[in-house]
This record gives sequence, structure tokens and C-alpha cells, in this order.
Amino acid sequence: MTKRNIVHIEIPTREAKESAAFYEKLFGWHIVRDEEMDYTMFDAHEGPGGGFMPLSENIAVGDVLFYVNSDDIEADLQRVVELGGEIAMPKTEIPNTGWFGMFKDQTGNIVGLYTGMNPE
Repeated sequence: MTKRNIVHIEIPTREAKESAAFYEKLFGWHIVRDEEMDYTMFDAHEGPGGGFMPLSENIAVGDVLFYVNSDDIEADLQRVVELGGEIAMPKTEIPNTGWFGMFKDQTGNIVGLYTGMNPE
């Protein structure tokens, strides 16, 4: 069974390039830009990495999102419903990377689930 570690964190931003420079200078994070996915990621070295999500109608300042490792996203989402939460996004493929899904807990917080293409 996969450990239920936090594996990815997304930080909302007005401008990914600006946020990447800020966190790189502040914490020394390694920044990687994926042009194909139009996504800027950070590697925090010892902890989980993440990326910068553009602000939108559905993503506001403060809506930091974290993803937890999952062996079976569909089963975890079903369990969420059984426990009183709701599915925010069903299992969805991230090309050449893995899969993710999202749920709302009983309070309304959104949490992501993630399975890599080559799980350990």
C-alpha cells in the first residue's frame, strides 16, 4: 500500500514567473517550466514539490491545494462519498505523468489525490 504522503502542492498566483522567482529566491527551490502543459513547477528538495496555478473564477488567493498519494483514486473517491464528502473531479489522466482526482471534504475544502505512472 502506498504511503498517504502529501506529494504535490499547488499555490495560486497572478503570474507564475513572478511567483517562481519569489520562491526560488526565498527558499532556493528549483523551478521547472513545462511549456507543453503550460505549467510552472517547483522542487522543494526534501519535501513535496508543486506548482503555480493561475488565479481564475474557480481558484482564488489562499486556495492552496495539496495532493495525497493514492493506490486507487476511484476507490478513494467512493470512500469520500461514503464519509459525507463529494467528488470535485473524477480520476483524470495527466499525460505522461499519472492520474489525479479531487474531492471536497465535509467542510468544503478541496483535496487532490494522485497516482504516478510508475508508482513505487
